[in-house]
Amino acid sequence: MKPISSKSGHTLKNNLLLGEDDIFADLTEKAGSSLFLGKYTITEVEAALGKRNFYREAQKRDLFPLVFDLSATETPSLQRFRIYHRSKQADHLIVDLKIKEGRFRPKSPTDIPFSFDPFQFLFLEWLTLQNPKLSFQPGNAPLPGQNKPGLGLGRKVLEQFVYLARLNGNSGLLAFPAYFHNAILFSRRFFFLNPEKEAEVRAISRMFREIGFKKLAWIIHLDALYRGDGTIYSWEAEEQICPLHPTLKKYFASPSYRGTVKRLVAQSAFTVRWDLFKAKAAEQNLSL
Repeated sequence: MKPISSKSGHTLKNNLLLGEDDIFADLTEKAGSSLFLGKYTITEVEAALGKRNFYREAQKRDLFPLVFDLSATETPSLQRFRIYHRSKQADHLIVDLKIKEGRFRPKSPTDIPFSFDPFQFLFLEWLTLQNPKLSFQPGNAPLPGQNKPGLGLGRKVLEQFVYLARLNGNSGLLAFPAYFHNAILFSRRFFFLNPEKEAEVRAISRMFREIGFKKLAWIIHLDALYRGDGTIYSWEAEEQICPLHPTLKKYFASPSYRGTVKRLVAQSAFTVRWDLFKAKAAEQNLSL
């Protein structure tokens, strides 16, 4: 999936949540379908959203009526599901989702004591959640990658995906967060497959919890966070999994995984270059 911007330009064209679909290797592809995930009609999807209170939340935000659109993508197994306010126009977009089911194998060798071959995952490859009727006001900067304020429904939508994965009998959900703050938002349910990455994210979020979520997101995005060895900390996304199968749950709860994370968190050291951050934030006209 193409990146939304270069680090030098910071042109925010999409609220990209998940990207870099080429990280996923050895997927079992399915033929495209006019049904959502090849199983559910749009009517059934609408009914499920109603049961999960999505309509009520949309009405609270004056985003009714809703218009749904399900279409194929350039990848046979990947579907795009969009929800608009009133009409199918870009400036009316509320939800933009790219999703598929498939199998997954890590691209790099790991010490994981089981095979991924039997597992079927629900892949969240792209997700936009935004309120098209709102704009960012002075003093209220966007998160990196945003061009419209969010809906404030991130956790509720995540729970809907967990519900869907259980309904489908999936072994888990798999995401590839394009930004550090996406990984934090997912961390309530998701764990990085690599314990070193899990420790990295936990260490940073705990070490700088008093800074504030949005400011920390921009500190990292503007390359103003440094490792203990003096090198720039740059966000590099990896596989983040919400485990549903007992084997996956056992791995993330194992003494080996948890012990490695705990040890590496304790060893982590990061510092903020405040002078650099303030200068770059000023260049971007960010009020943080």
